[in-house]
Amino acid sequence: MNKPQPQHTAAAPSLKGRALRLLAGREHSRLELERKLAAHAGESGELERVLDELQAKGFINEQRVLESVLYRRAERFGLARIAQELTSRGLSGQDVEQALQGLKSSEFERARSLWERRFGQPAGDPRERARQIRFLIGRGFSAEVARSITG
Repeated sequence: MNKPQPQHTAAAPSLKGRALRLLAGREHSRLELERKLAAHAGESGELERVLDELQAKGFINEQRVLESVLYRRAERFGLARIAQELTSRGLSGQDVEQALQGLKSSEFERARSLWERRFGQPAGDPRERARQIRFLIGRGFSAEVARSITG
């Protein structure tokens, strides 16, 4: 005979558990975690305590978030797009400025590499050149860099 299986009701994960699950997927800044976990916070101040604890233990590290974004995005995006992403994640200050200064020297090479992968050859007419320039600008590269690459 078929016996009914007992139903297991899993308790909702704690705020700290949710935060750790998010951090296991990728690096998150404190601001990102605040945004994502605010709806799950019970008593006032609970979220702040959990985030303070995680930050004190090194689970939340703004420098690692910065490096992660740079590592994942630098090859495909320009300074403007990367700066916007870093700002939206709640990162600011001298570390971001230094990181962007480091990328500035490779802006042309990164844009050229992306252009070659995407298009491979110079535009045949002004309309196609404009499309290529829009593509590079949309990826966060400066108009000056986009124009010089597309010839």
